[in-house]
Amino acid sequence: MATRYFGQPIKRNEDPRLLTGQATFTDDVHLPDMLHVAFFRSPFAHARIKSIDVTAAQTMPGVVAVYTAADLGRYWQPGPLLVPPPPVKHIVFNQQTQVPLAKDKVRFVGEPVAVVVAESRYQAEDAAEQIFLDVEFLPAVVDIEKALDPDTPLIHDDLDQNLYAHLIQTKGDYELARSQADVVIQRKLAYDRGTAAAMENRGIVAHWDARGQQMTIWDTTQAPIPIRNGLAAMLGLSEKQVRVIAPFIGGGFGPKIMMFYQEEVLLPWIAMRLGRPVKWIEDRQENFYATTQERGQVHWAEIALTRDGKVLGVKDVFLHDAGAYAPYGLTVPLNSQCTLLGQYDVANYYSEFRSVFTNKPIVTPYRGAGRQHGVFVMERLLDMAAKELGIDRVEIRKRNLISPDKFPYNNEIIYQDFAPLTYDSGNYLPAIERALEIIDYERFVREEQPRLRAAGKHVGIGVVTYVEGTGIGPYEGAKVTVEASGRVSVATGIGTQGQGHFTSFAQIVADQLGVTPDNVRLVTGDTSEFYWGAGTFASRGAVVAGNAIHAAAAAVRRKILKKASDELEVAEEDLELVDGTVRVKGSPQTAIKLGDLAARANPLRGAVKPGTEPGLEATDYFGPERGATASGVHAMVVEVDPETMLLEIKRFVVVHDCGRVINPLILEGQIQGGVAQGIGNAFYEQLSFDENGQLLNASFMDYLLPTADTVPRIETDHVETPSPLNPLGIKGAGEAGAIPVGPLFAQAIEDALHDVHLEILEIPLSPSRLYELVQAAEARNEG
Repeated sequence: MATRYFGQPIKRNEDPRLLTGQATFTDDVHLPDMLHVAFFRSPFAHARIKSIDVTAAQTMPGVVAVYTAADLGRYWQPGPLLVPPPPVKHIVFNQQTQVPLAKDKVRFVGEPVAVVVAESRYQAEDAAEQIFLDVEFLPAVVDIEKALDPDTPLIHDDLDQNLYAHLIQTKGDYELARSQADVVIQRKLAYDRGTAAAMENRGIVAHWDARGQQMTIWDTTQAPIPIRNGLAAMLGLSEKQVRVIAPFIGGGFGPKIMMFYQEEVLLPWIAMRLGRPVKWIEDRQENFYATTQERGQVHWAEIALTRDGKVLGVKDVFLHDAGAYAPYGLTVPLNSQCTLLGQYDVANYYSEFRSVFTNKPIVTPYRGAGRQHGVFVMERLLDMAAKELGIDRVEIRKRNLISPDKFPYNNEIIYQDFAPLTYDSGNYLPAIERALEIIDYERFVREEQPRLRAAGKHVGIGVVTYVEGTGIGPYEGAKVTVEASGRVSVATGIGTQGQGHFTSFAQIVADQLGVTPDNVRLVTGDTSEFYWGAGTFASRGAVVAGNAIHAAAAAVRRKILKKASDELEVAEEDLELVDGTVRVKGSPQTAIKLGDLAARANPLRGAVKPGTEPGLEATDYFGPERGATASGVHAMVVEVDPETMLLEIKRFVVVHDCGRVINPLILEGQIQGGVAQGIGNAFYEQLSFDENGQLLNASFMDYLLPTADTVPRIETDHVETPSPLNPLGIKGAGEAGAIPVGPLFAQAIEDALHDVHLEILEIPLSPSRLYELVQAAEARNEG
């Protein structure tokens, strides 16, 4: 009997390379005669360019070239729109994408204006400081609530207002539901900006081999194949002439799916122009400006309910901050719009958003990708409804859950894959009950909390739910090969940024071919190894690429059985794959090693039957009809110091449903990493811009990140409702840890400070902001 590896907590086989410094990252690429690049970036958020003087920079030691937009000629073009507008009836859409170098106007602090190429990075940086930009200052558009005011300056002069998009989606008849409601609750809620702060910043190395007419690019991208295709078209090359390698990446989190960053466009062009390899590695301060950000939204929301807490309908009108350009379409606000409905059976829904341009860095998806906003709005509305109606916060959620017999459940709202968001499967109540059991909710509320409050402690508990749309198309592919050595090689087009692909994908193959996972070699993120694919984003790697790998491995298994059947002269159904061999059931001594079988399948001489394919190899693809919907529950106990407003997380519980689990150990790591970022988004991390669009905290001295002493041990558990949309029955889990943490903090903190009658309507918080909110609440109470 072959050992089964799917579902086993196997340690990650890539970790020894990472822990011993043997893994290759982009900055580890060193090529002979390599030049280094630095950018002169706009120090102003909004200004018209009058002139750019690069004369002094050109004469600096070690400088090889200095380029501005004028030097790019026809290569200067706005970037492509990555995601077109959805097929929605009520929509306005004004496309504006980033340019390689600012030409007539700068639109955010940090926008590239000129690029310096030198023998060293130090020399390039020194020269960049000698570039002089003469501008006509323009007022900056920073506040999204004022971006559409008639007297607000235009960021893009070809538009009549700073409107990127206006979109309305409806389900049922909200106004009718509202007229029948016993209670209608209205609130204004805000979710402000943060940054991904990946451990590894972005970086690019480009090498043009003029003799071989081949471009090789090392790039910290989550989408190497689309990057290859796009750059080939821009450079006038065949896709076969461009090789993009996404090596190990120290955290992607969404911003590294962005295409095409200005640096990605410029470095290959420079390499071709100068005939030398060029390298650019983003420094930390650059990362705060040059890498895309997320999160800024303001919502005016209301919920209509009966007296017993049944939700009749929800209305949500919101503004979304797109930043200065919008290359990624409407993915983020669409996710907010769809995910708001959560696990709840809401028959009537009106959602309207306006995405606006501001003089701030570009917004693209960041772990959660808009889902946080929607979950924050719905969970906060339910908390306020529970208080007003005198219903326990958990009970009001239970009363509105979608029942298991309603799956697949069509929300009717168009999702980011341009199809109505349909939950494929789920069973939400057991996850809630399990989370309550683990955190001991009833005993805490009845016994522990009163005892601690009597002792002067300010402790609170929170429980929230969420859904996570995962595993969207279009497709991924994989090639699986049994080599003559007996080892198995797997190639797939997606990149890896720490998700454990090298292990989890090996487990899938190992089960099909009867080998151990450490005998499976995986290659990801190299366009010379696999040609087709979309990339690693939207919690889709395991779902889409995993099922493609499963399909290719299953095809190889069939080839193995057919070839072995011919060689051993037994029926295929009498064979089994065990320990790297194919053998006869009940007669294990009659066997062939997979390596020997692979050699026989690729003879060097002799005739073969017509139609015979050489080798034990197969390529296959998987594309889901729609995304698989994961879900879960977070619960937390906190203690707040009422004097300093510092917060200590006493317990944090996550119960998650991502269908069948490939590797529980890797899944737990994904959840814990997501929770850590969620904690940062909820209570520490906030980008602060002044009225001139200047970022005031562009360093880790000022931008707070959660650290080892503030992130608690995460207690995790799982329930499984397999997805019917793919053969493995799996759903994604990459963003689940981060999505609901904002409303969880708000609920738990309000509970801890119950005597203040505090109502938290914004995220992120901080000790200082919480102090301000408490002071304001106390003043209202006294008044």
